[in-house]
Amino acid sequence: MTLTLKTGKLTSFKIDVDEEVLSDLRRRLENTRWPAHVKGASWEAGADPDYLKELVDYWLRTFDWRRRETELNKFHHFKTDVAGTGIHFIHERGKGPHPYPLILTHGYPDSFYRFAKLIPQLTDPLSFGGQAEDAFDIVVPDLPGFGFSDKPTTHGMIFHVHDLWNHLMTETLGYEKFGAHGGDWGSTVTEQLARSHPKSVEAIHLTDVPFGHLFQKPDDPSPAEQKFFKTNEKWLPKEGAYALIQSTLPQSLAPGLNDSPAGLAAWIVEKFRSWTDGDGNIESRFTKDDILTHLMIYWVTGSIGSSFLPYFDYANASALTWISEGIKTWGDSSKVPAAFALFPKDISHPPREWAERFFNVQRWTEMRRGGHFAAMEEPKLLAEDIRAWFRTFRRAHNPISMATK
Repeated sequence: MTLTLKTGKLTSFKIDVDEEVLSDLRRRLENTRWPAHVKGASWEAGADPDYLKELVDYWLRTFDWRRRETELNKFHHFKTDVAGTGIHFIHERGKGPHPYPLILTHGYPDSFYRFAKLIPQLTDPLSFGGQAEDAFDIVVPDLPGFGFSDKPTTHGMIFHVHDLWNHLMTETLGYEKFGAHGGDWGSTVTEQLARSHPKSVEAIHLTDVPFGHLFQKPDDPSPAEQKFFKTNEKWLPKEGAYALIQSTLPQSLAPGLNDSPAGLAAWIVEKFRSWTDGDGNIESRFTKDDILTHLMIYWVTGSIGSSFLPYFDYANASALTWISEGIKTWGDSSKVPAAFALFPKDISHPPREWAERFFNVQRWTEMRRGGHFAAMEEPKLLAEDIRAWFRTFRRAHNPISMATK
């Protein structure tokens, strides 16, 4: 990777993976040591061995990283230091009269690339059947430990990302007010951002209720909430086992995935299949190139282990941390207007009354299709909902951005 064009607080960033890294990857793919499996094994016990071999063969013989690299570099990438942490982010200016600033936060197992198909829909709505007046200035950071952002050197970073994001938006980029969207860990960060910085965050848009609230079950659950809790209890032992491992023994899992591209693919590809609206056919929603671009970002940055840190930190936070987090909910953060877009094949299906316990819910949209990676699966549907929600909060003037000075 190379960094060029320093300008003030920002450094223009270009993805440029060393050829030696790619050569090493090819050698590892060629020398994959496949484990034995029972006859007729499919997806019931994890990644389908036959599909995995097919994907690895495509990765080795057909996938063109340099072409994908060129496509990714069409976005305006930057890197900047925020409170001692190097944050990589995309900053795309909107093509409209008064673009509204919006920060998008990804989750697991992905990176900024989750939003590659959504960004153009939001920055240039006119080209996608929308109105120029709905254009956004889009900021898409990599979470610390993901993608091209720096890896945390201490535990607990997930509880501080919201402060980094507020600093990035207000101090580095110069936006006085802005909106925020997220899903998975992105919804947790977005909630924390609204809670701790309500003077900056005008409104938020989420695709789920942050899972951490499941540790706060009420004494008076509604019938819909009771059904939601039971569904999650059934989901956790099988589908949620990955989170339990990443929360308890991440250092035992990470070396193998960081050393074997086939192992990395097995761990992640199964999630792209089971968490999406594809009726079991992963390539009805993602191409092999889509999948492998995600995997490549993990591989070339060696970030699979650091992407586990939020799980471990959340599960092992001290009592003092949770007391501090609880105190932060006493302010006006719950008044920040919130919208939810719920996709039917996502891993969580909360009822509205559950969200209303924690958020000032003003919009609730049940989408007709899509899953966990909605920004990749259904960028048009998601963009339309985001545009509709933030029309209420658009200002009459063009927000100032220091990045354009």
